[in-house]
Amino acid sequence: MSTFSGLSMALSSMIAQRQALEVTGQNISNANTRGYTRQRADMAAVQALTAPSMHSAGMNAGNGVRVSNINRLGDAFLDARLRTETSGAAFQAAQAKALNRLEQTLTEPADTSVSAQLATFWAGWQDVANNPGDPAARNVLLGDAQALLSQISGGYRAVETQWSQLRTETTALVDEVNTTAAAVAQLNEQIRAISVSGDSPNELMDRRDQLVTTLAGLVGATARERDDGTVDVMVAGNALVRGTSAKPIAVSGSMLMNEAVAEPPSGNQVRLVWAESTGTPLTPEGGTLASHVSTLGPGGLLSGAAQAWNDLATSVHDTVNAVHVQGTGLDGTDGRTFFTAGPGPAATSLTLTSTDPNHVAAAAAGQGGLDGSIADAMSQLGAAPGGPDSTWRAFVVDIGVRTRAAEQTSTVAQAGLATAQTLQMSAASVDLDEEAINMLAYQRAYEGAARVLTVMDQMLDVLINRTGVVGR
Repeated sequence: MSTFSGLSMALSSMIAQRQALEVTGQNISNANTRGYTRQRADMAAVQALTAPSMHSAGMNAGNGVRVSNINRLGDAFLDARLRTETSGAAFQAAQAKALNRLEQTLTEPADTSVSAQLATFWAGWQDVANNPGDPAARNVLLGDAQALLSQISGGYRAVETQWSQLRTETTALVDEVNTTAAAVAQLNEQIRAISVSGDSPNELMDRRDQLVTTLAGLVGATARERDDGTVDVMVAGNALVRGTSAKPIAVSGSMLMNEAVAEPPSGNQVRLVWAESTGTPLTPEGGTLASHVSTLGPGGLLSGAAQAWNDLATSVHDTVNAVHVQGTGLDGTDGRTFFTAGPGPAATSLTLTSTDPNHVAAAAAGQGGLDGSIADAMSQLGAAPGGPDSTWRAFVVDIGVRTRAAEQTSTVAQAGLATAQTLQMSAASVDLDEEAINMLAYQRAYEGAARVLTVMDQMLDVLINRTGVVGR
């Protein structure tokens, strides 16, 4: 090895150690940057340039060192686990949120709840039974009945409002999925171009990984890496992003709850589809959108709640009318119904047949207008098995149990997500103590290479300026 090659060797070490120090500085600079994955400069020895021949000068040392690659020190398996946990936690959180919103509309138990209003309605019949000839008691009963119908209608409208809000949110989330997928495809293109040019695209890969995790939370996406540095983003086994192209999705179905939750499904149900594949359905396996679609569809949470309000209205209508038609009002007319069901959902179409207090049938047929036996029988309907009260209690208890279970499941899912985040960060985040040690190691190596360069310079000075001057 010549003296000049020794200079080259020392210089290569100084360059490599400087580059490694720059990588360490990048890590320290991004110690608090969300989503940043720590990096490390990989060094490789440069082999000696030897050409064996009859005039070979013998064994030569290598030609120094070079930075062969700048590696991201993340763990692909931990990244995949994080996305899986994000998908599941987002689904469970959306389910718990929808149930919690629905539970709040029930206002049970409270003085203004449906249960309390039903009790007031039955008590009104008892007051009429005690004073059949009192017009005030009859007017109060009609007012209580109207309040009950208004509360049932309001509860149904609250479900419709929640459904409409969730439907609008679903459309917004689909737009976010498409925007994020397009950004991942664009980053794929930039990463591939930078990788081909020999540069490091690590920061772009960090940004892309964050977007893929976002897609996991939205639509249950997973990622599959390619040899050229790009990733394919998969949803339910189909490619949402393949290489540098993204495939948009859309939400189809009616904007009206009554049409979307009709049984059997008529094509108006809310569902996700591939926008460019003539409505080919997409069924995500996790994420917020999967929860929204299941909640909005036929047989979902909100359709079940709407049906419960209709069942309550129907039970009130059938139960009260079955007894009322057997009685006689103060005007002597019998066979009259108390409630009338109009077209449309029972919860919103139920009305009073008459608002005339004389038409309230409190007396049994043939017992005279001041008899209160029918009104007394009506007041007992609140405790009847299979009546409106038991129907409503069953629904309220079911919602309460499901809400509690969903909240507990969501809490467990969030704990799993927190564990996955901790493990992923332990592998990818910056450790300032470790970086300080690396910085000192690179600094000492740089100083050693600088010292070798100084020694080589002194040797050359002797060779060039002092050779052949002996005796002068």
